[in-house]
Amino acid sequence: MLNILRYGNESERPKLLIVHGLFGSARNWGAIAKRLSDSREVISVDMRNHGESPWFNSHSYADLAEDLAEVIHAEGGALDVLGHSMGGKAAMMLALTRPEQVRRLLVADIAPVAYSHSQSHLIAAMRDLPLAQLRSRAEADAALARSVDDPSVRAFLLQSLDLRSTSARWRLNLNVLEAEMDKVTGWPDIAAQFSGPTLFLSGARSDYVLPEHRPAIRKHFPEAKFAKLPGAGHWLHAEAPRPFEQTARMWFD
Repeated sequence: MLNILRYGNESERPKLLIVHGLFGSARNWGAIAKRLSDSREVISVDMRNHGESPWFNSHSYADLAEDLAEVIHAEGGALDVLGHSMGGKAAMMLALTRPEQVRRLLVADIAPVAYSHSQSHLIAAMRDLPLAQLRSRAEADAALARSVDDPSVRAFLLQSLDLRSTSARWRLNLNVLEAEMDKVTGWPDIAAQFSGPTLFLSGARSDYVLPEHRPAIRKHFPEAKFAKLPGAGHWLHAEAPRPFEQTARMWFD
């Protein structure tokens, strides 16, 4: 089963499940998960091929949804679910295939469509890092800067670099993520609907959820609501953490 981080205590409110995006981990969501756990238990997972969860040779959204379904089944009942980017697609697939397991859904900055972009260049940059020579996070950042200009992207990627092992290693199954990239950026052909409450929350500066995506969203999520966080891009939970937290709190409460 997926690796789980837990925050807060059980209450009369449903548990909240947080699902991270590509190259992320449960730890990335620690601050928001901790704040949201003041009135309910919050669980955050490492997706397959990420963090401390098992590695597999496949990374389809059917796979990811089944992993989440296993976690929810073990928790004993339907949960509120929040998913960002790749995690948002996995959460959508879960809601479409296992609607009885999802109470309310928040999809952060992603739509149920195929995207043309690829993140394989970031995999190449991580693979090119001279892991055996690295002694500090600063050295890793300097080496990664030769391929990745954006300091915030480097900082995000380096959260998955384990420098405490006998030898430095990525907590990411780079080979499988690269091989399955078309599935990660794509979206499977599925006709199912989820009629439960669903909020599509996007960053106002992001181009991941566009007006032309509304028909595809309505096709699968007829009760969908839409909101935007001003000034935020695709990583809206990191760029505007307090507004993101407040919006999530209002939606799930």
